[in-house]
Amino acid sequence: MNYKNNETICNYKSAQLLDLFQISSKDIELIQSAGKELSEHLDEFIADFYVWLKDTEEFSIFFSDQQLLQQVKNIQKIYWAEFLEAKIDEKYVLSRETVGLTHARIGLSLSAYFVAVDHSLFIWIKRILGSKCESDLDAVCRAFTKLVHLDTMIVVEAFSFMTNKTISKQSQALMEMSTPVTEIWEDILMLPLVGIIDSKRSQDIMNSILSKISQTQARICILDISGVAVVDTAVANHLIKISKATRLMGCECNFSGISPAIAQTIVELGIDVGSIRTNSNLKDALNHAFVSQGVRISKG
Repeated sequence: MNYKNNETICNYKSAQLLDLFQISSKDIELIQSAGKELSEHLDEFIADFYVWLKDTEEFSIFFSDQQLLQQVKNIQKIYWAEFLEAKIDEKYVLSRETVGLTHARIGLSLSAYFVAVDHSLFIWIKRILGSKCESDLDAVCRAFTKLVHLDTMIVVEAFSFMTNKTISKQSQALMEMSTPVTEIWEDILMLPLVGIIDSKRSQDIMNSILSKISQTQARICILDISGVAVVDTAVANHLIKISKATRLMGCECNFSGISPAIAQTIVELGIDVGSIRTNSNLKDALNHAFVSQGVRISKG
């Protein structure tokens, strides 16, 4: 996220958000007018909020450190001061996104956030109803509620963005771990495949193998598929594509782990496997690779 370029995660601009939540200029005026009095009681609001928060599970998890707690209180005070000013522009949207990103990073759940927002709104409405505001108190409460909902949507979008980004990175890391192409001998690569092979994973496998072949100039690549959960037409076609791609790189692809059940399945599917080399187990595949490269291994 680039704050310097004023780019936001939220799908809406500030003006669109106001329209979406039907926040009129009158609503803004009501919030700003009430905010002049309420802003003088921000410390009291923060104190009331943490009286409630101390009884929650999240307090002991996230706020056991007093120095950190004070920093959070200061940030929260700035947050609500901005809220009471009700200057809804792109800077305002960015500040709400920061809250969502921070909550996602520290692992605070959305359910805990929703409960906290609900209690915050309760405190504000109670103070509005007890204030000396000359405006229609019901209208002020409605305006506050709409702006709180607007804030919540921005925070949730930013939270989801960060969460999805984290999941994507984890998935990529798992994918890389699931395609560990290893040079087990000079000119010989091996990749054990486990689980389900779909179009996305087959492409990752091919990219990993071709990249490793380019790096090592390997002549033989062994793919052990004894751990592949299901072999159907799609999987078999993926394997054939991988074999053809490696051959174009000057490397022979050898599939091991062809069980009787897998062999029967491939035959029943009518798939042409004449262009690929197979072995029933990894031992035979390794033996073929060593012999083809002129390597002799003898017992000491």
